[in-house]
Amino acid sequence: MTLRQNMKEIQEMKDIQLMKAVRVGRAGGPEVLELVDLPRPSPGAGQVLVRLAAAGVNYIDVYLRSGLYPAELPFVPGQEGAGTVVETGPGVGPGAGGVAVGDVVAWANLPGAYAQYALIDADRLVPVPDGLAPEQAAAALLQGMTAHYLCHDTYPVQEGDTVVVHAAAGGVGMLLTQLAVARGATVVGTASTAAKAQAARAVGATEVVDYRPGALLEAVRRHSGGIGAAAVYDGIGGPTFDEGLAALRPRGVLAVYGQAGGAVPPVDLQRLNAAGSVYVTRPNLVHHIQDRAELLHRGTAVLELVRDGHLDVRIEQRYALSEAADAHAALEARTTLAKTLLICD
Repeated sequence: MTLRQNMKEIQEMKDIQLMKAVRVGRAGGPEVLELVDLPRPSPGAGQVLVRLAAAGVNYIDVYLRSGLYPAELPFVPGQEGAGTVVETGPGVGPGAGGVAVGDVVAWANLPGAYAQYALIDADRLVPVPDGLAPEQAAAALLQGMTAHYLCHDTYPVQEGDTVVVHAAAGGVGMLLTQLAVARGATVVGTASTAAKAQAARAVGATEVVDYRPGALLEAVRRHSGGIGAAAVYDGIGGPTFDEGLAALRPRGVLAVYGQAGGAVPPVDLQRLNAAGSVYVTRPNLVHHIQDRAELLHRGTAVLELVRDGHLDVRIEQRYALSEAADAHAALEARTTLAKTLLICD
């Protein structure tokens, strides 16, 4: 073997042990997202190593990157991904709902997806059903399960309800609109541009209004016969809270599941009485997939709806790992539509 061949083999072995990943070394804007080489991890007990196909880009990634949500630095962001199992740790096997090398899997609410490989606890994986591409699974799981618990658990949408979906052309908004319409609701959506309004109507929203003061209240009164909305699903937060509260019918539910537009200031509980004994809640996906049984129930339901064509997941933006900062900048500027992915291969 020549010296050149030997050096080439050493370099190839080194490359096998490394992976590309996006790392946050300090809290800040999109510019703190850096593409680096990191050691490829090995699975421990109960873990698997997944070769990622794609990672979903979500607002929780922005909250963690900016420091709004505390995180130990440095870290690899990305709370949602899908790919193929390439290695399993001790205690992981294919039986009893387990996983094996070669299985295509997805997960949500676990860190580390902005990378070529990720270590994931086997009991937090959702099998991707046959016939569904990994990219679609990566695009659907976190936001799909969020939409699922909102309209099945936070306020179970009923036939004939009028509900409000803020940011109806966003990732959660488009899925939530479809699920609410499937349960028999009339959806009044909000959107910031004509193109986004058209996209929301295309997935079932009856009317979509902009954020001008009074526009939402007028639309809700018109479609509810003056009664008000049974539920307002709000991922924007501070800028939309007051009008959302005013749009509710007596004993309606305002679910603030995100704060893309800023935090909601402290609220005097007497306002809930004055609005008609209404309810305000701040739900989180974590509390709706706490055990494996609930995770599999909710995750499988969402992925099968997508596979069977009953839930349309639109991937409108695709970025390479090296373009993660651009993806975050676009998300924060609210120029994205539907789902954004990082392609990890």
